[in-house]
Amino acid sequence: MRVLVLSSTFPNANEPARGIFIFERIRRLARRCELIVVSPVPWFPLNRWVRRTRATLPYVENLEGVTVYHPRFFSIPRYGKFLDGAFYFLCLIPFIARLQRRFRFELVDAHFEFPDGVGATLIARLFRRPVIVTLRGKLVRLSGYRLHRPQLRWMLHRADRVLAVSSYLRGIAEQLGIPSERVRLIRNGVDANLFAPMDQGEARRLCRLPDDRTILITVGGLEAHKGQHTVLEALPALIERWPKLLYVMIGAGRPGDRYPRRLERSVSRFSLAEHVVFAGPRRHAELRPWFCAANLFVLLTKSEGWPNVLLESLACGVPVVATRVGGVPEIVRDGVDGILVPYGDVPAFRAAVRQALAVEWNRTAIAHYAHSLDWTEVIEHVLEEMVSALKDRHPTVRGC
Repeated sequence: MRVLVLSSTFPNANEPARGIFIFERIRRLARRCELIVVSPVPWFPLNRWVRRTRATLPYVENLEGVTVYHPRFFSIPRYGKFLDGAFYFLCLIPFIARLQRRFRFELVDAHFEFPDGVGATLIARLFRRPVIVTLRGKLVRLSGYRLHRPQLRWMLHRADRVLAVSSYLRGIAEQLGIPSERVRLIRNGVDANLFAPMDQGEARRLCRLPDDRTILITVGGLEAHKGQHTVLEALPALIERWPKLLYVMIGAGRPGDRYPRRLERSVSRFSLAEHVVFAGPRRHAELRPWFCAANLFVLLTKSEGWPNVLLESLACGVPVVATRVGGVPEIVRDGVDGILVPYGDVPAFRAAVRQALAVEWNRTAIAHYAHSLDWTEVIEHVLEEMVSALKDRHPTVRGC
């Protein structure tokens, strides 16, 4: 089977952690099928100043044996983003036409519903190929946008297969008018070889973190919806109870975004310089010791489809405090692997941290539970859907 993967959110030379959860699925799929990844880059005049990180990407690169192309598509910043699906389709037509002359793909596999899902569905119809669209976290936000909602509904009705990484996202698809039987739930997995418990002291030495501190950690982009500012608001009261409390943030902000500066101002305003570490972005393969160095992982996000960082933390045996939003309750068993709190509720978060740090968690059982959700079964289910979609078009098709 020859598969064309379309996803504008994908790891690259400048952003190795971008869409890493998609890459984890794709690189395993590549062992079973022939595939090429097309990760289009939004383009606009003055792009090197507006979107410098993306604009300087090479045209083609190789990631662990997976070929990834970065063609450009016209994208109007801010107020014109609702047109991205159409421009994605129109700008990629010449590129896909050239590509298919040497890689006659049989199926299109799209990740994220917009612009990729909409653009991929149009491309698949033009080239007469079946298309599979995987719904991820963007759907939570975009489904409420007046100009995006009809495009999403159109795509969901016309895709040959629709997959969702959480029941929550499947529910949103149903709200858009898609019958539940049209959306298959296939969650993300975790790499048990990469994420596993290790000695906390050794982990802290590897991360150059002090051995005598109580450490909270967040892994994720420094973006307002991830909620790092809520943690900072709660820290002063928590420090009264744990004077050596240390909050470590791993991740980077988006170019031009003021949120990192907002966090820095909060650190200064609350006099938290001795209690906060901005550790910067880290490669996926480097995260294990950072998870294992922590007493507690915290994620106070506003919305999520399926935040894999929670599963990775649990795989390292580290309990979590997270917001009860999106697909989070499908990962974290409240009171068993961690504690769930309402979004934006600082007192509830403080209480949850106090409780979580007082509990003797069964870290071995937490890791065992997370390791049961590995990628092996995920890939088998994805392949089933791909073969099924092909058979609908070509009944003689066999599996990989």
